[in-house]
Amino acid sequence: MSKENVFNPVTIQPNEIESESFRIIDREIGSHSFSAMEYPIVRRVIHATADFDLGKSLLFQPEAIASGMAAIRSGKNIIADVSMVQSGISKNRAEKYGGKVITYIANPDVADNAKKLNQTRSIVAAQIAVKENPEGIFVIGNAPTALLELIRLVQTGQARPSLVIGLPVGFVSAAESKLELTRLHIPYITNAGRKGGTPAAVAAFNALAILTENI
Repeated sequence: MSKENVFNPVTIQPNEIESESFRIIDREIGSHSFSAMEYPIVRRVIHATADFDLGKSLLFQPEAIASGMAAIRSGKNIIADVSMVQSGISKNRAEKYGGKVITYIANPDVADNAKKLNQTRSIVAAQIAVKENPEGIFVIGNAPTALLELIRLVQTGQARPSLVIGLPVGFVSAAESKLELTRLHIPYITNAGRKGGTPAAVAAFNALAILTENI
């Protein structure tokens, strides 16, 4: 390999690293059927995970992006399933319209009630989140049980989320919970299979927030 083809991280400026990453993704992703509004979200998920298969497996309900942008602009709260998702979301973008990025998983009442009811904290946190934010934006990157409980609450008419970003990762119920999400007639961004996780969910929301600012 010639020296001129070797990437030198010392010479690239910090603000150019992301742009260079996006150029590499655009070059390597190959053919895809994502729309002009969907692809920026796909690209940022790939950027966050370095996983083209995960990015290509993303699924968008037809109204998801428009509904999500409208919800951000109207100041709907953003509910994260875990603290890591909450920390990763760009609060400057998410909260500029009045909404807050919140999570209930660390609430002491959640832990107490979960123990009393013999349920996971994620289930109890989802129940409280829906009571306080029935039309919120839900960003789930960790717990399949949180997504399954949110689905149940939608089915029983207790939740009417403006958008669900459902990207839990794992071997138990992750793929199944995302499949169930695609059977609902609500706005969602999810993916097929076991892959997902906090970086993917955070990247999907942050990409949506950037679109909201720029469109």
